[in-house]
Amino acid sequence: MQQGEEYRISMDRADLQLEVIHGYLTTSYWSPGIPVELVARAVQNSLVVGAYTPAGVQVGFARLVTDYARFGYLADVFVLEPHRGRGLAQRMVLALLAHPEVQSCSLFMLATRDAHGVYLKCGFEALPNPEIFMQIRRPAQYRP
Repeated sequence: MQQGEEYRISMDRADLQLEVIHGYLTTSYWSPGIPVELVARAVQNSLVVGAYTPAGVQVGFARLVTDYARFGYLADVFVLEPHRGRGLAQRMVLALLAHPEVQSCSLFMLATRDAHGVYLKCGFEALPNPEIFMQIRRPAQYRP
């Protein structure tokens, strides 16, 4: 058995444990204080994957915001601290990218502050022309 194989990777929404997902995201650097209702809506409107212990406890999550035709944005990837270093984030990301419904997508993007090494192993690379990209950044309405 290879490292991390004792964990189960599942794309079955019925396996998701919203309290675990929200519990992590509300303390993350990218969505501190996010209400559970927004997390539930984001999960509902995305292609999702989770990592689970043999006992069925969720220890990781990732989602792909996609049009299922041309584009996908990878978001909210995490593995709980005691379960890191086992390749779970990589396995979840690769499961999303291998999903049959996104095989026609020609562009996948993400933003990360500190996990570049994980995503390089999944095939992501730095933007060749970052100057062509633009954004609208609004402060999260739920933050004080």
